[in-house]
Amino acid sequence: MSSKPQITSSELGSLWLTYQEKTMYLRMLEYFIEKADDETTKEIMTNLHQEFSTYVEKITDTLRQEGAVIPIGYTEEDVNKEVPKLYDNGFDIMFIRLLNEISMGLHALNITMVFREDIVMLFKELTEIAQRYYNICTQYLLEKGLLVKSPYVSMPKSVQFAKDTSYLGGLSINPFSEKRSLNTVEVAHIHHAIESNLLGFQLMTGFAQCAKEEDIINYFDEGASLARSIVKKLSDILLQSSIQTPQTAGGNVTHSTLAPFSEKLMMYCTSLLCSFSMGSGSLGTAFSLRNDLPANMSVFLKDIFEYAHKGAKLMIKKGWLEEPPQMSE
Repeated sequence: MSSKPQITSSELGSLWLTYQEKTMYLRMLEYFIEKADDETTKEIMTNLHQEFSTYVEKITDTLRQEGAVIPIGYTEEDVNKEVPKLYDNGFDIMFIRLLNEISMGLHALNITMVFREDIVMLFKELTEIAQRYYNICTQYLLEKGLLVKSPYVSMPKSVQFAKDTSYLGGLSINPFSEKRSLNTVEVAHIHHAIESNLLGFQLMTGFAQCAKEEDIINYFDEGASLARSIVKKLSDILLQSSIQTPQTAGGNVTHSTLAPFSEKLMMYCTSLLCSFSMGSGSLGTAFSLRNDLPANMSVFLKDIFEYAHKGAKLMIKKGWLEEPPQMSE
């Protein structure tokens, strides 16, 4: 009999969610590994697949020892490695970088919700892996010229304090109103949101191109339009402060219409990205002091939430939404 304490509800939920995310991640890696035309990217993704596979097995063992059912998650039935490439020009590493960014946030949050030492260590180790491969992907993309850095800025020579509440004011159409340019914290969050939504736009465009069911195609088209509108609005905000906007340097969608992933997996991936967008958007809003920025971000968050909710209803309709473990009544 195990001497370990029984796992709690939050530990079960965290393990369940991680199983869903990682099995999706593994299936997508398997396709990208199969289609890799660069030995460096193939090695990066193969090594990452091996490391994450170990932790899926650890989660499976933990759930089995607790007498819990093993989730279905995403299996070999959800990936087709034989179809042509759906994305080209560095998209694989760009997307893997984004997934590792999501993983870093999820695992760090999970650490705060678990108590048993072995589960705490599992999420600490997963966080380290995600951080390490995020950096590997970043350096690769920079070396290949596929990643646009945020704008450079002159270094400050003195400390400044806001003199009055006009610091909180945003740009206005009134030519006589007081204006201030964006600060570096605000630019950082805007740049990050543009970068993420550019990649999201490419992802949704590819998903729509290879999906078969009309309602699923329409949903991915709507997601692409939403990402494009967010990029446009945020780019306009940067341009109003005479700041260059980041552009897509790679990650093209090919002409293939054959789906490498099941529609169930693509819908879950979209749901995961929506959750990430809402979380990072909320953080960006919290650290933006110019009052027009939270107003714009709030609209984006509302639109993303409504889009995610529509996706959840669509997954339920299709029988694709695997329920997390329920509390006993």
